[in-house]
Amino acid sequence: MDSPEVTFTLAYVVFAVCFVFTPTEFHSAGLTVQNLLSGWLGSEDAAFVPYHLRRTAATVLCHSLLPLGYYVGMCFAASEKRLYSPSQAPETWRVFLLLALTLPTIACTLIYYWSRDRWAHHPLARTLAHYALPQSGWRAVASSVDTEFRRIDKFATGAPGARVIVTDTWVMKVTTYRVRVAQQQDVHLTVTESQQHDLSPDSNLPVQLLTIRVASANPAVPAFDIRLNSTEYGELCEKLRAPIRSAANVVIHQSLGDLFLETFASLDLEACIGCMQTRASVRLVKTCQEADEGECQQCCCRPMWCLTCMGKWFASRQDPQRPDTWLASRVPCPTCRARFCILDVCAVR
Repeated sequence: MDSPEVTFTLAYVVFAVCFVFTPTEFHSAGLTVQNLLSGWLGSEDAAFVPYHLRRTAATVLCHSLLPLGYYVGMCFAASEKRLYSPSQAPETWRVFLLLALTLPTIACTLIYYWSRDRWAHHPLARTLAHYALPQSGWRAVASSVDTEFRRIDKFATGAPGARVIVTDTWVMKVTTYRVRVAQQQDVHLTVTESQQHDLSPDSNLPVQLLTIRVASANPAVPAFDIRLNSTEYGELCEKLRAPIRSAANVVIHQSLGDLFLETFASLDLEACIGCMQTRASVRLVKTCQEADEGECQQCCCRPMWCLTCMGKWFASRQDPQRPDTWLASRVPCPTCRARFCILDVCAVR
């Protein structure tokens, strides 16, 4: 191959991969199906289900056109091959052109089938139909999903190609080509796998990714997996009505802050304030060593802080790069500056 062909091929392959899997840079530049066709797709917040009916169809069509786009580009990058005239093009390229034309033809046929009867044959509409009452249809269920998605208290996380959304009634997974939906009241959730990574892309701290199996009691609704960071596990549990079971070999690690506050709670302290909402419930009493030994000092302040606020104060004085030293460290009292350790935190009874 000549240099222009190699250059164009490499550039187009990189573009195609990024257009399909859309890294952050492509999202920032607006090179996504959602952004390029935003005028036709409408707003996800205004109408979640209709938006994704159109988005999945548009994504299938746009991605199916990529091989044809490569062929058109090669007509200019390799003009000596006469690719613009298929009858004169090499046989290999004629076969490639046939494939490049077949893919969008299949995509258009599929989209036409989906869109019949106002999208009633789309996989998302067919899934919602399983939850419709006898006197209503899937559109009534879609309206309920749209309403709940507009609420600000929903749980949402994940990359654009694998988003997890949990509302008061629904558990949803939004992928590039599909939207998986299950109703909370009839799902069984199980943590099936955890993956520990030494470094997170967003920080220099370890991260644990959890895989949760969402299985509906309705046999017509296929099960699906959702993935999220273990630091978001607690927030997910608060939004779910059903409990999440864990496989025997899965250990869920909480965030450093959550783990630290949990250690405070393990001291059997009562919950309260330091935040002006409930009465103060903890005080600092040197119990780790004798009065005249060690680095800790006796605090003479009256109880003014709750367990959570004292824990947050303690955590805020730590080195985030050295989490292994948190529990053994000492910090000054937020009021009188007397140094104390975690063993000196006592509940007011």
